[in-house]
Amino acid sequence: MYGWRWRRNPLRRRSDVLEAWAVLAVAVLLCVGAPLAGVVTARWAYDEARATVAVQRSERHRVHAVAVGGAGAPSAPVGRQHLYRVRVRWTEPGPGARTATAHVPPGTRRGDTVDLWLDAHGRPVAPPPSDVAVRQHTVAVGICAAGLAVGVVLLVRTALHRTVVQRRLVEWERAWARTEPEWTGRRA
Repeated sequence: MYGWRWRRNPLRRRSDVLEAWAVLAVAVLLCVGAPLAGVVTARWAYDEARATVAVQRSERHRVHAVAVGGAGAPSAPVGRQHLYRVRVRWTEPGPGARTATAHVPPGTRRGDTVDLWLDAHGRPVAPPPSDVAVRQHTVAVGICAAGLAVGVVLLVRTALHRTVVQRRLVEWERAWARTEPEWTGRRA
């Protein structure tokens, strides 16, 4: 469709050539640039997420705790499951037996053992993200980056197309102003 705009033709305008090159550039950017942007951004996000997980794993430690209370009302859902707040007890080498309220999965009863993650101050915290969560985050960031690149390319292409069409209309008006007197016999 746009190939004729590169060939020599007395009716070809500069705007036709510009538009043809713009279509080629858009095609290359959409087919190569957007996926490349997604891959590069996903790789960066993966490295950052892995570093964050490593820091969290070094700052937190896991203990096995025993549920000493019954399940209360469910808290806000985490992922696809509701977690319940339950009083738990665990033993540490220094301070001995400790208790706290922790989020546990549904079905946890008094006496059940649960894994509990603690920060450097001994407070219960969320576990570090799993490798699956890191991969999901990486894929999501990569897809968003590729989509954003596509959006930017299409937005620039639309703006360029509007500008080309406006200039083409101005050129047509000038050409008609020169040609009209010959066709209609009127004087300008």
